[in-house]
Order: sequence, then C-alpha cells, then structure tokens
Amino acid sequence: MERKILVVEDQRDIADLIAMHLRDLGHQVDCVHDGGKGLDAARSGRYDLLVLDVMLPVRDGMAVLRALRMDRVDTPVLMLTARSSEIDRVLGLELGADDYLTKPFSIPELQARVKAILRRMERQGAAEGEDQRDERILIDELEIDAASREAKLRGRAVPLTAKEFELLLHFARNPGRAFTRMQLLDAVWGTTFEGYEHNVNTHINRLRGKIEVDPANPRYVLTVRGVGYRFTDRR
Repeated sequence: MERKILVVEDQRDIADLIAMHLRDLGHQVDCVHDGGKGLDAARSGRYDLLVLDVMLPVRDGMAVLRALRMDRVDTPVLMLTARSSEIDRVLGLELGADDYLTKPFSIPELQARVKAILRRMERQGAAEGEDQRDERILIDELEIDAASREAKLRGRAVPLTAKEFELLLHFARNPGRAFTRMQLLDAVWGTTFEGYEHNVNTHINRLRGKIEVDPANPRYVLTVRGVGYRFTDRR
C-alpha cells in the first residue's frame, strides 16, 4: 500500500538517498531540510510516517517531536541520529518516537524499520475497524478509551505517549495473558528483531511510572518471571 512519508534531514544528499530508497518501496516521499519547515509540514496531517533527524537547524528533531506530541499529532516517527548514547535514545522514545536509527545505517535496515512501522499501523487500523466491543475498557481504577486514545486513572487523564498508549491498550485487551518481550515487540512495534527488546523494558518502566501508585509493586502491569509481562485480570 502506498504511503506518504516526510523526511526531515538537513544533509540533502542523505535526504535524497533516503527518499530514493523509500520510493523504491512504492511510497510518496517529500523532503524538507530544517526543523521549522518539518514541524509545519508534519502538523498538516498529510503524512503517514515522519523520518526525523535529531540534529537540525532552526528546531532540532527532539523539539519537533515534542511539539507534535503536545499538539496530539500521533503520526509515527522514525528518529535518525548521529548520536548513539542511551540517554538520547531513551529521550526520543519517551517523547513518543516509534523507533530510533543511529547513523551510519544501511539502506536495508532503514527499509526494514519503515516496513515494520507501516505494518504495525495497518494491523492497528484493521483491529480498530473490526472490533468495536472494547472502545472503553475499565479495569479497577483505570479507564482506557480506545476511540479517543485516552487513559484515565481515578478520573484523571494519564499523559501517555502514542507508544505507551498502544502498549497499555494491547495489555488491557488481553487481561491475564502473559506476553514475552518478543511477542510485545511484534504486536506493538511490528518487529521481532531481538535488538529492540530494551524498548519493551523502557516502555514498561515508563508506563508503570504513570499508571502505578507504587511502580516497584505494580497493580496493573505485572512481571511474569522467566516469561515477560502480563496485565491484571481483576475488574
């Protein structure tokens, strides 16, 4: 299926290379070369995916991502960066990036990451279209509205990133079921690459920090030793 992709990359040769290989996958691709123009274009809602460099003139990629998520623009974002530190990666994921790719990267790896994000989008859209029974899920003091993509704890809105909400919704739709990290990667991130397992741990910790009274002794997202995680089945 053809998708519209926006590439925000200040190095024009890299932007052109990315665009060429994403067009090889059958997608429409636009390129802009600074964060200000990237933010304006992404806010238009015309794009299905944003490939966003971190080091940009005018506004850096982190600032662009933060502004989009504050505006509730939930377009999937693949971050590109020359930095490789854990702090940068976790910050990008916490702000709501869907994936993170460190330069230099191979073209097949870029294409694989893009395919994984788009595949997850398609599966998520199909699931939402087919199943309307669980648009609103109430478990203990936690309320999850699938249609509005909002969660409330004891009546107060929980500020979740797009990925955190998808993870929570997947758990809530399958109460009591234990998932391995690889199963969560496949269901929520659309990939089964083992190197991404740390993404699951990071998001579980962030999610617990937002919905658990005591994250060290969780009531909702429970650890299953030797397996992974499961969501409480108490109502």
